[in-house]
Amino acid sequence: MDKLTEIRQPIEVELKAYRTLFEETLQTDNPLLRLALQHLLQRPGKMMRPILVLLAARMAGEVNERVLHAAVSLELLHTASLVHDDVVDESDRRRGQKSVNVLLNNKAAVLVGDFLLSKALYHAAATGSQRVVTWVAELGQTLSDGELLQLANLDKKEISEENYYDVIRKKTASLFATCAKTGMLLAGGSEEDTECLDKFGEYVGICFQLRDDIFDYDATRDVGKPSGNDMREGKLTLPVIHALTAEEDGEMFTLALDVRQGEADDEGIARLVDFAIRQGGIRYAEEAMDRYSRMAVDVLPTDENRDPAVVESLSKYVNFVVGRDL
Repeated sequence: MDKLTEIRQPIEVELKAYRTLFEETLQTDNPLLRLALQHLLQRPGKMMRPILVLLAARMAGEVNERVLHAAVSLELLHTASLVHDDVVDESDRRRGQKSVNVLLNNKAAVLVGDFLLSKALYHAAATGSQRVVTWVAELGQTLSDGELLQLANLDKKEISEENYYDVIRKKTASLFATCAKTGMLLAGGSEEDTECLDKFGEYVGICFQLRDDIFDYDATRDVGKPSGNDMREGKLTLPVIHALTAEEDGEMFTLALDVRQGEADDEGIARLVDFAIRQGGIRYAEEAMDRYSRMAVDVLPTDENRDPAVVESLSKYVNFVVGRDL
């Protein structure tokens, strides 16, 4: 049994119900929209975020219909943000598959993203919880804020961990946090437990992004993007930020600013990647990831009323995020 199957064991039935609802909501008579949605359905991925919603709910009690609607809402919002991101970043692939903007075009991709966003709000409303509707709306704002903050950083001469963490908390951790606290709330969890799951999701989300960023420095892994691809998009991640902070190297700092401006060639990017590795940037990022993973496990409610299988699955969820190969 693989690790993800172990994690899903306490919610296998609920996950099937989620998948049915998710697929039903993406049915349409519009031929162009149907083409895009069927394309997206071909890559369901590991369902990390819906799994988190359902496990958080099971920690509080039972997965009800409201929880399923919340899981669909959050996954749709996430998918919409990815479709829009691919347009903004001019990406042609998403995890080894054509992006929607390449399958169709930029105009159509933006409209597909808008359709998914409206469906996300519909399912948020179907939870019957004003708090959940507010959280989903706030999440949409936060994700956009993170993207705009990342764009604003391209023109900054300052390179700092603070700016880096600010971006990933908004772009990635906020989604995991909302998934976790929403599942707990809708299954009847207390305010205290909901706050704990909020922090759990935030820490897991930071780990998720750190792992993604570390992948970008390893050309030997087939993770759907070439080594240094983040830099080709003008993004400076924690390994190189640490290297630049730990070692004052004017040439590398200037090269990093060129990366942000999209003015560095492949040779320059390769030099900056090598510099980050030589200065211990990968090790530093892995240590940060391990620290946040311990914080995530420590914040989980573990009193005797909890289903031990669910608690164990959430702990394994953290380990999976940190140790995943893709």
